[in-house]
Amino acid sequence: MQSPLFKSLPLSTPQSYSHSLLSRSSPIIVPKRLTGKSDSRFNKSGRITRAMPCTSLVKPSDGNGAVRSFKLKESTFLAAQMPKKEIAADRFIEAHPEYDGRGVVIAVFDSGVDPAAAGLRVTSDGKPKVIDVIDCTGSGDVDTSTVVKADNDGCILGASGASLVINSSWKNPSGEWHVGCKLVYELFTDTLTSRVKKERKKRWDEKNQEAIAEAVKQLDEFDKKHTKVEGVHLKRVREDLQNRVDLLRKQADSYDDKGPVIDAVVWHDGELWRAALDTQSLENDPGCGKLADFVPLTNYRLEQKHGVFSKLDACTCVLNVYNGGNILSIVTDSSPHATHVAGIAAAFHPEEPLLNGVAPGAQIVSCKIGDSRLGSMETGTGLTRALIAAVEHKCDVINMSYGEPTLLPDYGRFVDLVNEVVNKHRLIFVSSAGNSGPALTTVGAPGGTSSSIIGVGAYVSPAMAAGTHLLVEPPTEGLEYTWSSRGPTVDGDLGVCISAPGGAVAPVPTWTLQRRMLMNGTSMASPCACGGVALLVSAMKAEGIPVSPYSVRKALENTSVPVSALLEEKLSAGQGLMQVDKAYEYIQKVQNVPCVWYQVKIKQAGKTSKPTPSLASRGIYLRDPNYCHQSTEWTVEVEPKFHEDANNLDQLVPFEECIQLFSTGDAVVKAPEYLLLTHNGRSFSIVVDPTNLNDGLHYYEVYGIDSKSPWRGPLFRIPVTITKPTAVKIRPPLISFQGISFVPGQIERRFIEVPFGATWVEATMRTYGFDTARRFFIDTVQLSPLQRPIKWESVATFSSPSSKSFAFRVEGGRTMELAVAQFWSSGIGSHEITIVDFEIAFRGINISKEEVILDGSEAPVRIDAEALLAAERLVPSAVLDKIRVPYRPIDAKLHALSADRDKLPSGKQILALTLTYKLKLEDGAELKPQIPLLNNRIYDNKFESQFYMISDVNKRVHAMGDVYPDSAKLPKGEYTIQLYLRHDNVQYLEKMKQLVLFTERKLEEKEIVRLNFYSQPDGPLTGDGSFKSSDLVPGVKEAFYVGPPVKDKLPKNSPEGSVLFGRISYGKLVYKDSEEGKNPASYQISYLVPPIKLDENKGKSSTDPKTVSERLEEQVRDAKIKVLASLNQDSDEERAEWKKLSLLLKSEYPKYTTLLAKILEGLLSRNNVEDKIHHYTEIISAADEVVTSIDRDELAKYCALKSDPEDEAAEKMKKKMETTRDQLTEALYQKGLALAEIEALKGDNNVDKADSQAASESDVTSDMFEENFKELKKWVDVKSSKYGVLSVYRERHHGRLGTALKVLIDMIQDDADPPKKKLYELKLSLLDQIGWSHLVVYEKQWMQVRFPSSLPLF
Repeated sequence: MQSPLFKSLPLSTPQSYSHSLLSRSSPIIVPKRLTGKSDSRFNKSGRITRAMPCTSLVKPSDGNGAVRSFKLKESTFLAAQMPKKEIAADRFIEAHPEYDGRGVVIAVFDSGVDPAAAGLRVTSDGKPKVIDVIDCTGSGDVDTSTVVKADNDGCILGASGASLVINSSWKNPSGEWHVGCKLVYELFTDTLTSRVKKERKKRWDEKNQEAIAEAVKQLDEFDKKHTKVEGVHLKRVREDLQNRVDLLRKQADSYDDKGPVIDAVVWHDGELWRAALDTQSLENDPGCGKLADFVPLTNYRLEQKHGVFSKLDACTCVLNVYNGGNILSIVTDSSPHATHVAGIAAAFHPEEPLLNGVAPGAQIVSCKIGDSRLGSMETGTGLTRALIAAVEHKCDVINMSYGEPTLLPDYGRFVDLVNEVVNKHRLIFVSSAGNSGPALTTVGAPGGTSSSIIGVGAYVSPAMAAGTHLLVEPPTEGLEYTWSSRGPTVDGDLGVCISAPGGAVAPVPTWTLQRRMLMNGTSMASPCACGGVALLVSAMKAEGIPVSPYSVRKALENTSVPVSALLEEKLSAGQGLMQVDKAYEYIQKVQNVPCVWYQVKIKQAGKTSKPTPSLASRGIYLRDPNYCHQSTEWTVEVEPKFHEDANNLDQLVPFEECIQLFSTGDAVVKAPEYLLLTHNGRSFSIVVDPTNLNDGLHYYEVYGIDSKSPWRGPLFRIPVTITKPTAVKIRPPLISFQGISFVPGQIERRFIEVPFGATWVEATMRTYGFDTARRFFIDTVQLSPLQRPIKWESVATFSSPSSKSFAFRVEGGRTMELAVAQFWSSGIGSHEITIVDFEIAFRGINISKEEVILDGSEAPVRIDAEALLAAERLVPSAVLDKIRVPYRPIDAKLHALSADRDKLPSGKQILALTLTYKLKLEDGAELKPQIPLLNNRIYDNKFESQFYMISDVNKRVHAMGDVYPDSAKLPKGEYTIQLYLRHDNVQYLEKMKQLVLFTERKLEEKEIVRLNFYSQPDGPLTGDGSFKSSDLVPGVKEAFYVGPPVKDKLPKNSPEGSVLFGRISYGKLVYKDSEEGKNPASYQISYLVPPIKLDENKGKSSTDPKTVSERLEEQVRDAKIKVLASLNQDSDEERAEWKKLSLLLKSEYPKYTTLLAKILEGLLSRNNVEDKIHHYTEIISAADEVVTSIDRDELAKYCALKSDPEDEAAEKMKKKMETTRDQLTEALYQKGLALAEIEALKGDNNVDKADSQAASESDVTSDMFEENFKELKKWVDVKSSKYGVLSVYRERHHGRLGTALKVLIDMIQDDADPPKKKLYELKLSLLDQIGWSHLVVYEKQWMQVRFPSSLPLF
């Protein structure tokens, strides 16, 4: 299974077990995000390490790009930047200049195309190049459901709280303005965000330095004026000035730019929905970026207009309005990948045609499937909406340069929808095969594994090596890139259909501040092929030839030029390098032949298992040892598939073909000679006999030729791949491959039958015979049912002859491919052959339980261990280092989505289910949500989409994710997890309303549980019989026990039903580079947390000296108080009832502190009070009643005493006095707050009063505040997080704003609870009062992060 650690993202990532864009970029750009562990083929910086010398002396020639040692001309150098000669696209356009893609629309499923990029503005015939730009992911969606109206001055209140001026020329008959806002960094790539942050930090530092200089100046002037600081007042003044300096300096160290907020406004002008943005917060000039100056945009497809946020970012944006103005989609690209891809397919540069894309006349529909919230990873939502858009726009071709490994080939929700789009709507789908080579069976989904998609491998020609990669000495012949994924698929299909150039210097978005850059990968090969297909479709449309994905694909496959003479190289390059001109000639010849796709299904004869997706294969793949040593018979069913609109009488009934069958290896693969095929299909048998084959790779094909029209070439092909493994017969099991010679680009494959009992490998690679550094890819692959290929990979660079050691896990009894490849450009100018020795030692300990489950009881689990191959040292080790806690949803809401974006081509409406989960963290933790049913599968999943958000009580989102959840650091507090699921089948969603979600947390080092092992079953109880290690003799089993964790050693916050889990291993590595505990053969071990220990004191009655009547009276009193506390005070009538009851209770229990405290609570709970001064006066009066009800002298004496914990009565009295103290301090605190509020309100109201009267009233309030503050100070730390606000008010009242700010910041930092909005509003007012405007702006931006008005849309 894929580990989430292998998730890596654009721009430069091998596809190897990654959920990613399928491209590799030049070292110009740092990859967007490499999650967890970056692909092992990256260096530590995250960039691809590649040899790229600067000059080249080569001259291109004819053919597939073979060259001789001549100098490049400028024209051939420029042509190599955008390779077209290799696929004969240049020759085709030269012969047919009008068929350059005109009339063809290409849907680009990718990270979002920049319509302002070089070459992507117009087509060769003057039409708009990009006809629509759509964010299919929803990552740029803004909730604009809030409607406001302009005031008399033409201003509206934006969603961010800013006042926005409306342009008076904008038409809005309804007068309704929809408003929303967005943090702009959520729309930018990490690279762009980093650049913008750097520029903004520079400007902010300048302003902060000015503020520091002014603060230092004030402090210096004070020191000069007061050479000797005496008296409390002067000391506090100086402390305040020093605090200001310190605060400004600390702010520079803690600066963290979360980005400005942009306001969005949407309205209907009577004809169209339009939108505008206010981007003043991005601009340095206060006069720029105003809403009124923004040129309003409508949905891109209507007017093909776009905007730019600011000159600083230079980022193109498109605005699309959905759902009746309630959703604004702000579309930006999530990486340069898509623009580069679109440029390869269709860029048009009238000033330099050599830099054109393959089809400069084609138009583009940009369907963004790379979610900006996830670092540009694709989502199910994005994929489905992209297919909807492609059909809606009547696109002809789709290009998709994304993918990942898969459990099941040609399976899943997305594949089902693609089949419908291809078969019913006749779209031609082209996709990258993957970048996980050079091993076999590394093609990714969907491009390399889906029958309806043309999967493309990556080819590099000598001309590209010289001109694109700038190598000193290019190879003499073209070849597949080393990292290009290889077939076959696990069910035997070829995997790679065709190949195309996999590198180019193509356009990139404007925000990169450059016109083009180099990227290479199957991501680049796919659009090159897609552009070639667009040329064919352009010609077909112009000539009136029916366009069918079936006929186009057959033309491509039957006219491609083989990259190598070796038949098995088809697994690398498919049928070969596509040739546009030859394919067009083929299409012209077959234009009157029915458009048919020959579907092949293969099953092994004699197998009666119920058919499943894994049993019906598309090829024959004999890989494991038992299949390679016997003859097998296979039943092949060939069924012609017509498009859905085919006519029964005219096309289906007359269809009949006499097909002659051929085998490329009659001695091994035998087939009948002829097949009479009708519409309903026909079956025949194939016999495969590999018994006389040598060890290694063997590839054959059975193909069918129309006996009446043999010029049509193969109508269908049945791939037969045999990887006959070498058996390891010596013991201890060791196999060596000596003296293997390597030249650049050479791949050596060895297939080994892993001995039963082997669980890991220790291997050594030695190199010699070379001078300059050499770079090798080393891959191993094993296949196991219903798993992604088990792949281990490494990139080894040898700067000089030396050796390297490796260790990796294996499965016994299965064939392992070892693929060693010298990177295609490594050592290319050296002329020295590299010699490699590779030695593999198989080791293993066979155990009775691969997964150990401790059931929560005190009983240990017995494990039997046995060494089947050689003597092994048994050294068991087990740790539980993670905890998984289950949750059920507290709420489930099902609703239909808008038809704007979520109505399938079939007419079905997509539904959404939102599940809500609640959790509480007692301490900060690193959490990862897990949904076992859905995680780790995008393409091989019948469920359409999933997305989650984790938010706190302030609605701040701390984490988002999809099928590959990431860990997120969360502070202590309460959280909501919302899980969003989509499908058109309501029954599926109904079944998921109680879906279990787990939160997975890594345990801290001190919490990790290390388990003990025993030689006897009673060991965990008695502590005897500890088991540490043993020597295993082959064939002799040894048993031991793994004990459960000690109950009092369980980590805290381990609720009943949660699961502790980790890894258990049994052996030890022996090679010299091994690390303790790094054995790759480890297995999962888990422990089910049992019910918690019962409280022994629970249920025991305590003696109470009070009489029954006294207890009854107390209970009646408490019940009355409880009723008072439960009353609402929302209306005047309810408040009157509350007041009546409170007065009645006060008359009954006049000095009962608990009652008086509840009355104070009731007053504090009131909202929307009109007469605030009267309200605060009531609070002061109620607080005074609480204070006077308490004997403070008695309380002070008691607090000074220490009680005996063993004395039950003393403990009870202690709790009572502590409660009384809390009631006292709360009353004093609330009284202080009320006094401060009254002073502030009277300050506002005293503007018209005489100065003396206002000063007198202020002094009275101030004196009361000071007296109350001193009383509170006796009982609590007034600078603590709970009471510090009073200290802040006090310091501000005395004009010591620096000290007030310091106290407030300390409070905020010490407060472990979620951020309190009132504290940050107070901080803003203090900063504004001091005059630090740059910090006011900074804190206002953070307010939008900490306290958003609502949760973002899914």
